[in-house]
Amino acid sequence: MRLSFRDKAISGLLTVVPANERKFVDEMANFNFSQARSLKLKQVMGYDRHRIVAGPVCASDLAVAGIEHLLAGGHLVRDDIDALIVVTQSPDYLMPATSHVVQGRLGLHADMICLDINQGCAGFIVGLMQGFMLLDQPAVAKVVLVNVDVLSRKVSPRDRNSYPLIGDAASITVLERREDAGVIEAELKMDGTRREALMIPAGGFRRPSDAETAAMIEDAEGNVRSLDHLKMDGSAVFNFVMTEVPELIGGLLARTGTTVDEVDAFLCHQPNRFMLQKLADKLAVPHEKMPSNVVENFGNSSGVTIPLVTTFNLADALLAGSRKVCLAGFGVGLTWGAMLMRLGPLRFCEMIEYREDV
Repeated sequence: MRLSFRDKAISGLLTVVPANERKFVDEMANFNFSQARSLKLKQVMGYDRHRIVAGPVCASDLAVAGIEHLLAGGHLVRDDIDALIVVTQSPDYLMPATSHVVQGRLGLHADMICLDINQGCAGFIVGLMQGFMLLDQPAVAKVVLVNVDVLSRKVSPRDRNSYPLIGDAASITVLERREDAGVIEAELKMDGTRREALMIPAGGFRRPSDAETAAMIEDAEGNVRSLDHLKMDGSAVFNFVMTEVPELIGGLLARTGTTVDEVDAFLCHQPNRFMLQKLADKLAVPHEKMPSNVVENFGNSSGVTIPLVTTFNLADALLAGSRKVCLAGFGVGLTWGAMLMRLGPLRFCEMIEYREDV
């Protein structure tokens, strides 16, 4: 699906990461693999450390901390928020929506839209699309987009396939109308027939959690997890990314008459360094134009990785001026999308730590 947006812009970007940092070398003993094999995986995939919540922290905790930081710094005013979108696959409750939880905890006014979106790896792209569409309404002048996940609480610490790369984080993105913003072009595709490549099999109404779903089982590769935990078919995900994503991004560039040289940065979802470097090679994008350093420093935080790679690598540049960027998210669903836009100058672009003892 092709979508276009005019006179819409990202005016600021904040990311929130837990202060709790875990190192891959300290966790290797949890896996049923030799140290040599684990260290080889670390080298290839770019594993090093990740940020995960240390206790029963929920999505709304990270979201509220981020928005309160912006309110305290004068980057947001409570009564100016017309819409609050929360994109998460780890909601506080089955009901009510996490956006309502965040609105209530912050004491925001009632004359606004609160909306939850269940999306993961492509959640930043999907959230931007929804936010830009809301800005078409005359009554909506400012949208706060929250991407947040605490999926470490649903990944087995004995699953070497997933646990070393998982990360928890939140991002707060402010969207507004801006007459000089130009045109934003986007592409989005979804394929639910491949939904089992990334899923948590139990815990919903289809398969409620019980003693049976909590039982830990070792798979053929030596990973130990239960049906309540995240399960990823790594080969299927890799093949999906290498097949579908280059075609999508390449098609977007071709449709808009844009060359790789004209794009300052390709800000992609961060599954791991190996996959991103292969993706860059497929697109003939220089590796320095497609940063791949998020997983080794923070972990894969699902829909937050695009904001994270932006604040971690381009904060100073985007505060000072603008860059032509291609955003791309791909994964659970399966969902894949890309967006071509001019980003910046931003009013704020920073990363803060969430400390559970504060």
